[in-house]
Amino acid sequence: MPERKSSRHCRHSLLLLLGLLSTSGPVFGDTLIHAGALFDAERGKLLRERTIRIQGNRVAAVNSGYIDAAVDDVVIDLRTATVLPGLIDMHVHIASQQSPSRFVDRFRLGPADLALRATTYAERTVMAGFTTVRDLGTEQGVALALSRAVREGSIIGPRIFTAGKAIATTGGHGDPSNGLKPSLRGDPGPAEGVVNSPAEGAKAVRARYKEGAHLIKITATGGVLSEARSADNPQFAVPEIEAIVATAKDYGFKVAAHAHGASGMKRAVEGGVDSIEHGTYMTDEIMALMRKRGVHYVPTILAGRFVADKAEVPGYFSELVRPKAAAIGPLIQETFGRAYRAGVPIAFGTDSGVSAHGDNWLEFGYMVEAGMPPAETLIAATATAAALLGRSDELGRIKAGLLADIVAVPGNPLRQIERMADVFFVMQDGIVLRHDEPVALSGAGEPADAGP
Repeated sequence: MPERKSSRHCRHSLLLLLGLLSTSGPVFGDTLIHAGALFDAERGKLLRERTIRIQGNRVAAVNSGYIDAAVDDVVIDLRTATVLPGLIDMHVHIASQQSPSRFVDRFRLGPADLALRATTYAERTVMAGFTTVRDLGTEQGVALALSRAVREGSIIGPRIFTAGKAIATTGGHGDPSNGLKPSLRGDPGPAEGVVNSPAEGAKAVRARYKEGAHLIKITATGGVLSEARSADNPQFAVPEIEAIVATAKDYGFKVAAHAHGASGMKRAVEGGVDSIEHGTYMTDEIMALMRKRGVHYVPTILAGRFVADKAEVPGYFSELVRPKAAAIGPLIQETFGRAYRAGVPIAFGTDSGVSAHGDNWLEFGYMVEAGMPPAETLIAATATAAALLGRSDELGRIKAGLLADIVAVPGNPLRQIERMADVFFVMQDGIVLRHDEPVALSGAGEPADAGP
């Protein structure tokens, strides 16, 4: 794989530009993108030689051929590239990143520290082509603040839809007091995302609504990185899940369920959740139930590979976490392959924040390794992800009327999925955040694969 091109972006100048555009309106006429190939996220095909016309922050038209520009139009030449809709990662933790000091950092770092670090994670993510993310669990309101800052143009980052604090049970995967000495544990309740009855589950949903969350996440089973013994035991009763889901629907929320173990996963699907995250021990019965109910699977193979590798590094994880990481991590890719072959709806998600932000693109290669064709992995990260978000009317495709979130890579990712490592152009909401020289392709793929 070619070495990934590094680039430095002038934050001050870009933020100034964002401010000018938001206060003064467009300086020029339309923006025309001449695309050598455009990825059709509805059909999974490349359309050759297209012009994308952008007015303000939306796509106005997509035309065959290279349309001549009017005097006041701006032309962006991407004729040697493959142009795609802005990518969507449906499972990140944008305000943190795994390290051996992660547990201790909970006592050492305050919300301001977390927020400042998160601005770096956000920029790395959007510059890798992921213009939208779904954040599935952060504490202290950091992701909510980050989401507002991106929306207001104060920082550079992906459009963030966040669950805020995940909802768990006492001692469950999302209980923030796990691993603390008794004098520090307290008794977290619905406001802190810990519930033990249907009524408390409903209250926790309403607390997330009050805070400004965009969706709900529950931890239906144990997990790998929590300081608790089990990685896969069921942690909610079905009536508790049903109460959470019913209340979430009242408030316009979708519900994502972290789940590794089969029993808790089945309860979550039966309880009405919209997506299963990780899904390690997913059975054929659960796959059939997910197909029947239209429940999406968000696999996070990258996180599984990452924790499996780090489990072999002495001291990286605690001795409680390490065996869970070694057992669970290697299985997710195989589960994904079975789920794909079984026809389970799949949306792209990495769990970045476990692995490094900006490396999200690695998931594409792992999905292809497990048997999903490259075009379908790209659909999973665009049109399918937008549908699961409930934002198909704005995101996931390059189509008239939708937001102008557009990225470009050299070469042809339908032939070489590793090209997704080489995003060199990023437009978000009609504003160009990145436009580098594309990496020079070399090796056996040239010259036939040098272009789309």
